[in-house]
Amino acid sequence: VQLQASGGGLVQAGGSLRLSCTASGRTNSPVHMGWFRQAPGKEREFVAAISWDGSNTYYADSVRGRFSISRDTSKNTVYLQMNRLKPEDTAVYYCARDQASYITRADRVRSWGQGTQVTVSS
Repeated sequence: VQLQASGGGLVQAGGSLRLSCTASGRTNSPVHMGWFRQAPGKEREFVAAISWDGSNTYYADSVRGRFSISRDTSKNTVYLQMNRLKPEDTAVYYCARDQASYITRADRVRSWGQGTQVTVSS
């Protein structure tokens, strides 16, 4: 399975961006999808995840209430709507795909997309 992420860019603090990640290939397995981010000099950290059917969502405390994850199963696509962005949200954002017990752990996820840069200016 390949994951293709898009939607990053430069935005001012307080602004919004929407990231997208589309899975292609053998995508018929019911797996969770999620987003992680990695800032320069820091470890990759969990941001948000969503269950295979969209019924459950999970967020890091740092983004809860500002970010929203959703998915369109018909398009094999997951979205991350990021509102009220802060300079500390600046990072490379990676989409991920894996089973429920792995999807919130950067050290356990086995399927990654390429990153997309998000830069928030103050």
